[in-house]
Amino acid sequence: MQINSGTDMEDLTQKKCVACEGGIPALSKEIIEKKYLPQTKGWQVSEDYKKISKDYKFKNFMEAISFVNKVGEIAEEENHHPDITFGWGYCKIALYTHAVKGLTENDFILAAKINEIKT
Repeated sequence: MQINSGTDMEDLTQKKCVACEGGIPALSKEIIEKKYLPQTKGWQVSEDYKKISKDYKFKNFMEAISFVNKVGEIAEEENHHPDITFGWGYCKIALYTHAVKGLTENDFILAAKINEIKT
């Protein structure tokens, strides 16, 4: 996996997640803040810069589970899987790359694609 450390803004929704086996560094705080967070509206980075997450609110359980199923379809297409917590009227998605114990471009690609889901 190649990590682009520049600040150019590529459309993350047009990219594909690349399998990560580890052996690469997680993204730096600077790259996360300058390049990736601006492209993933509403996502929050953890204090240790190892995860991103976003909370969603829904009118009922069926809307929440419908959203979770759409996220699951995208995750399968990208072969990059989030941690999902959901229940009546809510869903929380957390992303990180297990193999590097931190964030990679894959996390932000998936976040950008999740943002495209109509809620």
